[in-house]
Amino acid sequence: MTLYLLYETSSGYSLFQAGGLDEIGQNNEAVKNSVSDLNRFGKVVQLTAFLPFESALDALNQINSVSEGIMTDELRNFLELNLPKVKEGKKAKFSLGVAEPKIGSHIFEVTKIPCQSNDFVHEILRGVRLHFERFIKDLKPGDLEKAQLGLGHSYSRAKDVNSFAMRVREWYSWHFPELAKIVNDNYLYAKLAKFIDDKSKLSEDKLSELTDLLGDEDKAKEVVEAAKASMGQDLSPIDLINVQQFAQRVMDLSEYRKKLHEYLITKMNDIAPNLASLIGEMILGAEKALFRALKTRGNTPKYGLIFHSSFIGRASARNKGRMARYLANKCSIASRIDCFSENGTTVFGEKLREQVEERLDFYDKGVAPRKNIDVMKDAIERAENKDTDMETEEAPAVPSAKKSKKKKSKSDAAENGDHMAEDKPAVNGGASEDAKSEKKKKKDKRKLEQEQGDENTNRTNRGSCRGGWSFQEEEEEE
Repeated sequence: MTLYLLYETSSGYSLFQAGGLDEIGQNNEAVKNSVSDLNRFGKVVQLTAFLPFESALDALNQINSVSEGIMTDELRNFLELNLPKVKEGKKAKFSLGVAEPKIGSHIFEVTKIPCQSNDFVHEILRGVRLHFERFIKDLKPGDLEKAQLGLGHSYSRAKDVNSFAMRVREWYSWHFPELAKIVNDNYLYAKLAKFIDDKSKLSEDKLSELTDLLGDEDKAKEVVEAAKASMGQDLSPIDLINVQQFAQRVMDLSEYRKKLHEYLITKMNDIAPNLASLIGEMILGAEKALFRALKTRGNTPKYGLIFHSSFIGRASARNKGRMARYLANKCSIASRIDCFSENGTTVFGEKLREQVEERLDFYDKGVAPRKNIDVMKDAIERAENKDTDMETEEAPAVPSAKKSKKKKSKSDAAENGDHMAEDKPAVNGGASEDAKSEKKKKKDKRKLEQEQGDENTNRTNRGSCRGGWSFQEEEEEE
């Protein structure tokens, strides 16, 4: 019977075929001796197929599923594509060796592929792990270690709260196993475990408090009834104290993560409102990959964390790179507007988001998107209308007061001038009076021109706060 081996790495899934087992036999000692020698091991084990992970996020999701004993759709397609077909009603002439029996049982349940996990399989997988870089020719020295380090950090961060919550479920289920079926949310389960403590003391007197925690009276009644007929064993007071402390730890971590997320949303809306309205509060950048590439003189990264955006996820596999570059372009524009803008507005971010949506439709359905200049003109008009509305709401009576003051001063000056003309005797006839009136007119004209010039400079200053859009508009009009 042919033996295939499934080996999961930080880079992807690999499938190996073990041949020549008749020479070695099922002796573990013989396998151990052959593992250290690559020439001997290479004759026994050969690489059949390799499926690399698409991104760091994809690698994290795949490894999380494998650790929980769940076969993903990608793994199922990989196995069905590269393993021999099993005909219905006939016994398979091969078996699949896996490291964890849990994932093996799930593979067999779904695909009917026979799996085995024993010492013999583990020894062969140990040899695969030892010589893996030699089997994959495209891997450079150090690539596998870097991938393992990055995935290890991501896996530990994601697993902190979730693994703690799973341990609380596991421990408290010895005492109250029925609660895990009623409450699915980890945070809510931890709160209930801390509140209930000893299930034998839970009665209908605490029904109102349970309803406040669960937000559902029917579910609260179900918890009380389940506690009365629970099949769980009793725990000592010390064990219950430890479970309560651990549940409190999970609650604190969950609340901290929630506060951190809210802080990030608020900060992004304050500092970069247009960027936030475009892609939300996700963190951007490929700084580590960029400096690593510069240091090792390798290829610079094609994309960074922006590849995890929902826009990229919605694009087809062929257009993911295009969408990543297009979205990076729009993020750059939104960041510049946020940097140079004095008035916080989300108009440009909303318009840029519309452009990304249109680009997705263009790649999927062929619908032509709007021109960039038309979208930006529309955004500028909307931003200016918002600014004028805000100015009129804040100070509606200021311009009218200025005008009334000017009119008043002019009328007073005219009246004073008339009185002075009446009081003063005429010198050299009417010529001197005409000269004075002409000088006065010129003076008033200069004042009006100066005031108009100040208003124009104020308008251009307001326009410059939008990253030079007003200047561009004026140049186009000229």
